[in-house]
Amino acid sequence: MTSSLERSLVLIKPDGVARNLTGEVLRRIEAKGYVISELKMLTAGDDLLGEHYAEHRERPFFPGLVEFMKRGPVVAAVITGHRVIEGIRTLAGTTDPTTAAPGSIRGDLAFETGGPVIENIIHASDSVESAEREIALWFAA
Repeated sequence: MTSSLERSLVLIKPDGVARNLTGEVLRRIEAKGYVISELKMLTAGDDLLGEHYAEHRERPFFPGLVEFMKRGPVVAAVITGHRVIEGIRTLAGTTDPTTAAPGSIRGDLAFETGGPVIENIIHASDSVESAEREIALWFAA
């Protein structure tokens, strides 16, 4: 039997930091029983964001996404726990804040801005492989 203890990268995006929601997002994560293993605030640059969003590089929204993520500080966290990837993504809610379920981070705290990029407060890794790649990028030694 394999262990289901996982790690996930969580980013509180510039809109969440600017609205002083960092504590609330982290409170919800901890209340679920997950552990914040590492935590830092930084302003991300083009290289880091280009690597993080590499799969979207050819999409028309990529330049706007990078500019949005450079708009202000980001809080990066490594979250550890049992099935944490699935759990954090459920806590976060669907990408679109308008349709995200009440009770989720996006459903309760994010709102549609009408802009070209969805400002939805939080990023959470979508797989074990993505989590390890993203953690290595954001928490490089």
